[in-house]
Amino acid sequence: MSTQVKHNPIEAILRTHATVILDGALATELESHGCDLDDPLWSARTLIENPGAISAVHTDYFRAGADCAITASYQATVEGFGKRGIVEGEAIDLIKQTVFLAKEARDSFWDEEGSRDNGRHKPFVAASVGPYGAYLADGSEYRGEYGISKEELVAFHRPRIQALIEAGADVLAFETIPSFEEAEVLVSLLHEYPGVYAWLSFSLRDGSRISDGTRVADCALAFKDEEQIAAIGVNCAPIPEATEAVKILHQHTDQPIIVYPNSGETYDAETKTWHGEEACGSFIDQSDAWFEAGAKIIGGCCRTGPSHIQDLSDKWRKREI
Repeated sequence: MSTQVKHNPIEAILRTHATVILDGALATELESHGCDLDDPLWSARTLIENPGAISAVHTDYFRAGADCAITASYQATVEGFGKRGIVEGEAIDLIKQTVFLAKEARDSFWDEEGSRDNGRHKPFVAASVGPYGAYLADGSEYRGEYGISKEELVAFHRPRIQALIEAGADVLAFETIPSFEEAEVLVSLLHEYPGVYAWLSFSLRDGSRISDGTRVADCALAFKDEEQIAAIGVNCAPIPEATEAVKILHQHTDQPIIVYPNSGETYDAETKTWHGEEACGSFIDQSDAWFEAGAKIIGGCCRTGPSHIQDLSDKWRKREI
């Protein structure tokens, strides 16, 4: 399939701003809007039951200062919808809908008074491509042990990637990737769409290793010459480990570094619950360390919300005024 050559939205913003401000958690905010996500489909369930809530969350983040909306496609897959009796064609339409919702929210926001103040760039839409482990819904996106072949991973990821590109996403977000092999598969699929950019973001076992045990340094070296990778980094990790990983990545690649960690709480994959305390102050303060360590794209993952992103935007964009 041929694709139209696109611009790199991350590169465009970094030409005029020191940072790109991402959004925060989608699922956390959907729950605050009354959505029930106790389901293997997680936030993708809302696509079927209450898509308006997804649009509302995207709008909240844009108003908070986010340069980017990450779509609700993290756990939206043909296989996952198939388990609900949704046929492939309808599943593809639902996956595309995640991009349409984000674009419509973005365009409506951009028409609001004051949305273009202070030289702000029009926000872009990053289509989430979660790992195979997210579909399994058993916490394996934090382990990377699937027991399937590369060919099976290719077959799993290709339909969603194609659907998200066809729907008009500005960039793909390969996120919470726990496995070096899965990262290789995703990048190989990206090569099938020469005009398309993606960021590549790993989950972590600790500050120096991704979830399957591969060294962060080796991941940086393996993908540092990939022109379609617009940024490389980590997400859905505790703040200290994320900070260490950013430092290592910056030592081994010239690509922009992306970081969007959790709020400070710890996730138990077995019970699907969060424990500990949120560290919002630490989250905002730590963004200085991430920037100094080389991160240029900064946002939040699980348990972060518009208030976190508002604080990040106020901190970084007010410096530029």
